[in-house]
Parts: sequence; C-alpha cells; structure tokens
Amino acid sequence: MSKVVINNIEEFEQLVGKQIGVSEYVEITQERINMFADATLDHQWIHIDPERAKVESPFHTTIVHGYLTLSMLPHLWDQIIEVNNLKMMVNYGMDKMKFGQAVLSGQSIRMTADLQSLTNLRGIAKAEIKFVIDILGEKKKALEGLATFLYYFNN
Repeated sequence: MSKVVINNIEEFEQLVGKQIGVSEYVEITQERINMFADATLDHQWIHIDPERAKVESPFHTTIVHGYLTLSMLPHLWDQIIEVNNLKMMVNYGMDKMKFGQAVLSGQSIRMTADLQSLTNLRGIAKAEIKFVIDILGEKKKALEGLATFLYYFNN
C-alpha cells in the first residue's frame, strides 16, 4: 500500500470528497492494553484482568479501552498520508464520534479515511477527516467520527 503524498494546500484540495486511503490492520494486544491502562490510570478489570473477564464479561475476554482505539488514529493516519512542507500539524478537534462495537484483546483494527472538507485559513489548511475504524472480520465498526487537523504549510 502506498501513501497519498501531499506537498501543498492545492494538492490537498484535490482530495475533498474522496477517500484518501485505508491503513494496514494493527493488532491490539493485551500488553498494549495494559500499557494504556498504566498511562491513563484506567485499570478497570474488563480491560486488564483476562481471568476475571473469561468468567464475568459478556465478551469472555478483555476489551480494548475505547480511548485506546481512538489513540491509534495518528498511527493509522500516518499509514495513509504523507504531508510534506509543513511547519507543524495540530490536532484541532473530534466531532460526531461514536463507538459502535468493543474491540476485543487480540483483535486487529484499521482505519479508512475520507477528506470531508478542507478550508484555507490564511495558509493554514483545516482538514476535516471522516474516519472509520473497523475490526478485522467484523461487520460492525469499532469507531467512527470526524477528526479535524490543522496543517501549517511552509510558504
């Protein structure tokens, strides 16, 4: 899979209303879940206790934190697009985010991204990306929403 390469706002504008791409699948291991729990201080048993989850969880295994699924967005996005000639890129916002289905420990996720809109704010590109994170082998989506990034291009 090759990345879409963007060098300026004009090239970005050509993608409005189109699918930018699809990332590779990434497995979410129990080790990653545990590290996320440690980083966020969210040690709820449904995420970190496989033995208890086998017995008490309706999933019969641990599940990925919803925010861990969301936090994979930058990594998955980086697999889809390469934006050159930047001073910086800033996360600006998340809208219409909806968790559709729990991701189970050991499952793999990927992202599909469409460029919904692009606004030129005096040389800063405000990109609204419709994203969908799906689970390998599952019909229902794990997460979808609208991510807004600000791209500060070099002049």
